[in-house]
Amino acid sequence: MYAVLDIETTGGKFNEEGITEIAIYKYDGHTVVDQFISLVNPEREIQPFVVNLTGINSNMLKNAPKFYEVAKRIIEITEDCIIVAHNSVFDYRILQTEFKRLGYDFKRKTLCTVELAKDLIPDQPSYSLGKLVRSLGIPVTDRHRANGDAMATVKLFKLLQTKDSSKKIILSSIKEAQNPKKLEGKLIDIVEDLPAVTGVYYIHKEGGDIIYIGKSRNIKRRVNQHFTAPNSKSKKIQLHVSHVTYEETGSELIALLKENEEIKRLKPIYNRSRKRTQFTHALYAFKDKNGYINLKIDVADGRKHPITTFSNKQSAKHFLEHAVETYNLCLKLTGFTANIPEKPCFNYDTKTCFGACKIEEPAADYNARVQQLIDKNSYIHKNMIIVDRGRDIDERSAVYIKDGQFEGLGFFNLNYQINNLKVLESIITRMENNRDTQHIIQSYLRRHKNLKIIELLG
Repeated sequence: MYAVLDIETTGGKFNEEGITEIAIYKYDGHTVVDQFISLVNPEREIQPFVVNLTGINSNMLKNAPKFYEVAKRIIEITEDCIIVAHNSVFDYRILQTEFKRLGYDFKRKTLCTVELAKDLIPDQPSYSLGKLVRSLGIPVTDRHRANGDAMATVKLFKLLQTKDSSKKIILSSIKEAQNPKKLEGKLIDIVEDLPAVTGVYYIHKEGGDIIYIGKSRNIKRRVNQHFTAPNSKSKKIQLHVSHVTYEETGSELIALLKENEEIKRLKPIYNRSRKRTQFTHALYAFKDKNGYINLKIDVADGRKHPITTFSNKQSAKHFLEHAVETYNLCLKLTGFTANIPEKPCFNYDTKTCFGACKIEEPAADYNARVQQLIDKNSYIHKNMIIVDRGRDIDERSAVYIKDGQFEGLGFFNLNYQINNLKVLESIITRMENNRDTQHIIQSYLRRHKNLKIIELLG
């Protein structure tokens, strides 16, 4: 649990500042579950430059509560939380100073979004909150007011969580948890706390290490299956589980890609039996001596460049049968009929093949239809964004393809964020392009034909 906060002060000498406004959002790693926002009477003068910056003046604070009147609420809302702030050293010092004046020793763990951003989003021109969120396309209102800056920090922290492929943020949170859930009578409690949403889940042993990663369209139901199944792997998971964390993705495509990337990166002990590849067959193209493009289903070969890949031979065959019908292709040139010279394919007799098998249809005409099929089912040399569901109703997910290579994925709320290439490349979480990611994306596109695709100018 996190307490994301921002504090405005009077300015002045070091450790003599007073709080003029505070905003705290209690954040469970997914949504805001509580909040506290208040002006505070600092009982001291506000520096003129601070008045100009924040718009908060002494007149506004005459009837505001003094710090001792809000101190209990601050303790309650931050209890068992890690404090998150942009330049947390400053905000935490100010809080500790105010509590010290009351004779109370205020101690909390902290995370700084400045330091996290420098690590996870390197090479930004500035890491000040205003300039950073602007460069990432994150909307911010009431800049230099506690509520506006705290909410901007929540949105920034959510983005940083998405980009945290090594799971440093989650692991640090688990290690600070005071009441880790263990096996004894707690499996039901763990499942009860999980949502029935699409995403990736992480099963941790005591101490925080991840022992299993999975994806599901219903995380609660899938984890419950792990905890009730009698097979050997599930029993080992049941024995060692301490926590289950998750990342909601909204999109199954995002979940598939994140699961694939993070299993390879983190190598959890109970994922090691997973097959190295998720596909067995592929569709290849080649030109024959007469200049016609032939299509062929074959065993997937990493040394070759397929049009698309399949999980098994049957699904590949079904796909090509549908393509023959859709694009009026020749059964001989797609491998369904033996290529006997001078003997036409069956579809020639039914007028659905236009004579490529008898070298009657011009190769250019036939190849144009084959190329339509290739273009539709392959993203080689393409620059595009695949837009799918997000985690909230006003959010969308984006899978970024650059020059035919999978670059990474991210989430956005405003079209500005993906139409501006510089912003897009900042909010994207970089991922490895490999045969598995190509198969995941291509097979997903085949199954979801109505996905929004944004073509980018090369």
